[in-house]
Amino acid sequence: MKIRAAEHMGAAVAVSGFPAPGAPEIAFLGRSNVGKSSLLNRLVQRKALARISSTPGKTRLLHWYRVTREDGELWLVDLPGYGYAKVAREERRKWQGVVESYLGARETLRLAVLLQDLRRDVSDDETLLLEWLDARGVPALVAFTKCDKLKPMRRAARVRELRGQLCLPAARVVPTSAEKGLGIAELWEAIAAHL
Repeated sequence: MKIRAAEHMGAAVAVSGFPAPGAPEIAFLGRSNVGKSSLLNRLVQRKALARISSTPGKTRLLHWYRVTREDGELWLVDLPGYGYAKVAREERRKWQGVVESYLGARETLRLAVLLQDLRRDVSDDETLLLEWLDARGVPALVAFTKCDKLKPMRRAARVRELRGQLCLPAARVVPTSAEKGLGIAELWEAIAAHL
């Protein structure tokens, strides 16, 4: 995948700050510290487009990135991570309302990519989120992250195990590694199928 340009368009903490709908959008969501920023940077072939923090729960805004490829433009949207206990409950509720407003009503949203660390078990958060998206007609797939941390045989077994926990067909999961570049081409193919 040839990326011609990638830039941060802006961020929003409320619906009023969302950019006017334009190009097709792909949303990235997942638990804090799952590797969203790293995966976004790998997808767009940039080292520091999305900020990477060692502190979980650091992404507290929705961030839009304009990506120009050989076959057109799309926007990648980085949503705040969930499940980080040190964030105040009131702030988490506020994020949830903004994220639900985005996911449930954004007319240019084409796909939600839920990131799941391959080494961690699926929780109710992930299964409920996939059910919520399905009920609203938002196409979703799961990108398993940090796959390089497991040996190939264990990785394949773990992908089957988590896919079973999520009750998803193989076509809706993509094993990835931002560090090694595993699955990046396959993830782009899955994204392109929804544009």
